[in-house]
Amino acid sequence: MSHNGVNRLSAAGLIVTLGIIYGDIGTSPLYVMKAIVGEGKIIDAQTVLGGVSLVFWTLTIQTTIKYIMLVLRADNNGEGGIFSLYSLVRRRRRWLMYPALLGGAAVLAEGMITPPITVSSAIEGLSIKFPDIPTIGIVIAIISALFFIQRFGTAAVGRSFGPVMLLWFSMLAILGISQIVYMPEIFKALNPQYGIELLRSSPNFLVVMGAVFLCTTGAEALYADLGHCGRTNIRVSWGFVKTSLVLNYFGQAAWLLHHEGQALEENPFFGIMPHWFIWPGIIISTFAAIIASQSMISGSFTLASEAVRLGFLPKMTVKFPTNMKGQIYIPAVNTFLWIGCVLVVLYFKHSSEMEAAYGLSVVCTMLCSTILISNWLILHRTKEATVWLFLLFYLIWEGGFFLANTLKFTDGGYVTVIMASLLFGVMLLMVNAKNIRRRYSDEVRIKDYLDQLIMLSNDEDVPKYATNLVFLSSTKSPKKVEEKILYSILQTQPKRADVYWFVHIETTDEPFTMDYEVNTIAPDDVYKVNFRLGFRVQQRMNVFMNKVVEDLVENNELSLYSRYHTVSSKYPTGDMRFILILEFLSNENELPWKDQLIMSTYLTLKGWVSSPKNWFGLDSDSVEIEEAPLVLQPVKDVKLRRIVRHRSGEEH
Repeated sequence: MSHNGVNRLSAAGLIVTLGIIYGDIGTSPLYVMKAIVGEGKIIDAQTVLGGVSLVFWTLTIQTTIKYIMLVLRADNNGEGGIFSLYSLVRRRRRWLMYPALLGGAAVLAEGMITPPITVSSAIEGLSIKFPDIPTIGIVIAIISALFFIQRFGTAAVGRSFGPVMLLWFSMLAILGISQIVYMPEIFKALNPQYGIELLRSSPNFLVVMGAVFLCTTGAEALYADLGHCGRTNIRVSWGFVKTSLVLNYFGQAAWLLHHEGQALEENPFFGIMPHWFIWPGIIISTFAAIIASQSMISGSFTLASEAVRLGFLPKMTVKFPTNMKGQIYIPAVNTFLWIGCVLVVLYFKHSSEMEAAYGLSVVCTMLCSTILISNWLILHRTKEATVWLFLLFYLIWEGGFFLANTLKFTDGGYVTVIMASLLFGVMLLMVNAKNIRRRYSDEVRIKDYLDQLIMLSNDEDVPKYATNLVFLSSTKSPKKVEEKILYSILQTQPKRADVYWFVHIETTDEPFTMDYEVNTIAPDDVYKVNFRLGFRVQQRMNVFMNKVVEDLVENNELSLYSRYHTVSSKYPTGDMRFILILEFLSNENELPWKDQLIMSTYLTLKGWVSSPKNWFGLDSDSVEIEEAPLVLQPVKDVKLRRIVRHRSGEEH
């Protein structure tokens, strides 16, 4: 996999960055100023000037200072996102897992809101020309097509979407300037006093803050997509993006002031367009909305991949459709998000109704990232006073936005809360199940069964099952495996092989690690192999194990020729079979009811998500899947009374 590509500063890299990163935050002008003034409300100068002032300073404080200048520094070998940030600080405090889980769940929930609201906002512009057009079907068709193309990778998406976003931001800037030239004094709103005065005097200041916050909702997705484009490309392109956004917001504000005293009946975004440009504007807006959805989907894939690596989500098939660094596709997540997006469109129907559900999950994630980045600053020996100043300022700043967004709860915010809560519950379930497994360990020493393994391997009365028999183990110890593995070899149906391989896969915090260690338990008979694979490495265990066997044969650490049919074979390492053992919770357990519920739910969820053959990139003809009962705490006190009957019929 290439480590270069878009991570270097280049014109091509900047174009790709525009296509992948900025869709969400870049389409905020479609609905922010309309939400601040309020559809159908009377336009007044204080609301317009104060609102656009708050938008400018929110973009500056939240996006530029926090994310562009600071958070992008906290990369994990070039990768970003809240789980990547958690990987950098998790050893400092155990409780940091909870803000990471909550923040990750909120971002994934947002992935089901962003496509519907952005695409709906653009498509509803058609009502200017066709007031009775049914937009819901069009929105669902566009969203479905977008999720379909994900399998081809975001590199192709970035190349095709980048030029469109360049056109989009250029259009934003030009349209904004076309209004500003008639009212250049609008720039007096750069003075934060206008925003402060609006919040101080408005009886609905929390509603205003909730609307203003929508201008920065793409900041967390921007960080999550760091691995797709690289920090340098993001920082350089942000200068152009922010300038275009600010010009458009101030242009909309100038247009609104020209209509002061009137009721707002038209979206100011389309209002600043010349009449002859409405059709091109709607078309470009629709493409930009599609790209906004792409930005969120790409970030969701990244977050889900890291959640799997950390054990927060069940193992899922991860595909790498291109050779570009960071380009991944997760079919299960793609399907999950698509279903969620379609349901959101059908439930809310119009973008104005979706605004209530939008924002609450984002500000929750931002609060969580503030806590994590503060701990990262401490680890990087930042002065304690500076860390506390940063933490208190952003907790108060984002806390205000959080309070403002809670007002939307009954109007639709509950949808986001339900989605995020379900995802948080799944992640917490995974963590608790892992802790239970660790508490009731079923690991055994391989050497205790070594004589039986060697005896079986040399017993010619038992038909040979494979030359190399490979079991995947979750046990990291080089000398231990789970008891169920040895039970499968020796008890269920004795499996005779020339060599027994016990393989453990450790996913590292670094993205592209590809290392392995071999522990020789019995030369030419039994080996334990520990792979250390980066969280961006596609697991192809057929290929990896063949490479391990070849290396050992070449180094004279393993001899297979004497046992295989010919030295000149096309496959000198012999055949290789993998055994995957799926667990189900045995009735023989005596677990507390809470642990019993957690484990049964966990095992059911694992079975739903993906085939274990796909987890490890195994060919179907070399894999056998077995089911085994999971016995963590066997029943000990069996209160069974024997009855003995004599010939006389008496019981004793």
